[in-house]
Amino acid sequence: MLLVFGLAAMIWGLGRLMRWPVGMVWGLIGLLWLAVFVMHLVLPDGHALRMATGESPVLWGMIGVFAVAATGYARGLGWLKARAQAPAVAGGEAAPGAFSETELSRYARHIVLRELGGPGQKRLKQAKVLVIGAGGLGSPVLLYLAAAGVGTIGVVDDDEVDGSNLQRQVIHSDETIGMSKVFSAAERMRALNPFVVVKPYQRRLNEEIAGELFGEYDVIIDGTDNFDTRYLANRAAVSVGKPLISGAITQWEGQLSVFDAGGGAPCYQCVFPEAPAPGLAPSCSEAGVVGPLPGVIGAMMALEAVKLIAGAGHVLKGEMLIYDGLWGESRKITVKRRADCPVCGGARGG
Repeated sequence: MLLVFGLAAMIWGLGRLMRWPVGMVWGLIGLLWLAVFVMHLVLPDGHALRMATGESPVLWGMIGVFAVAATGYARGLGWLKARAQAPAVAGGEAAPGAFSETELSRYARHIVLRELGGPGQKRLKQAKVLVIGAGGLGSPVLLYLAAAGVGTIGVVDDDEVDGSNLQRQVIHSDETIGMSKVFSAAERMRALNPFVVVKPYQRRLNEEIAGELFGEYDVIIDGTDNFDTRYLANRAAVSVGKPLISGAITQWEGQLSVFDAGGGAPCYQCVFPEAPAPGLAPSCSEAGVVGPLPGVIGAMMALEAVKLIAGAGHVLKGEMLIYDGLWGESRKITVKRRADCPVCGGARGG
């Protein structure tokens, strides 16, 4: 057996010395293995050559199986990388959407997912997502979108970081108290993933900017805590035909859904025709909210965005997920479009 390994080492050394192609060297080593394996099959037991090369063909068969498995694994990794890499364009530059080696390593756990893979990760890299609010829900949404490799992330908020925010708004820190939330969030996102583009908008969303701003993005995520902004975001999303992922939290309970009138799903106002009367839906500052709850709902909102962009799995269109953190329960309810909805009903002919 040592004789065979010695011959294989000689072939490898000669190949390196003569600068033979690697494929040619491994091909010669493969032929050596095949010759030894066939020899063990055809020569009788006790033959001198069989005795000198391990006596039994079983060991050589196992070596062959291991070599085939290792080669298949290496080629599989190469295939995954090839799928994730965009082809080169004229001039030798990488085409838009191409990944560096560092990015391939960073997103490796995504790329090996059957439902996501290289093409899904490329769609994430090319996607533009706008997040309204950098507070309790916006914090986990922004962090997970950045970590997932969403190429361009916009964040709209006119508020500043306050000490009372830090119980749940995990994207901010004690050092950023007094800083604009959008710049605090942008700083943290860039530190987490320097490969994403962050666009902070330090202003309150209003009618004048909503439609034009939404038109620049593929997906809109609403993490605000007031109904006026939610209805405004819904109108603007419907007007430009963009899906809107909306979440809400209070005390121990949260909910989320994907509103997409352009895709046949209901819009936000189909489900909530009118804002509740004052006092019926108190804000978090009035009613309180348990710290981890925004993280739970916000992470699920980010997950819906990833699925929506990558075309993976089932997205919460026409459904609302309700989570009760106090009792550890969740349920889904079906939500439908309303023909008389003033925002989207007429778009489909009522």
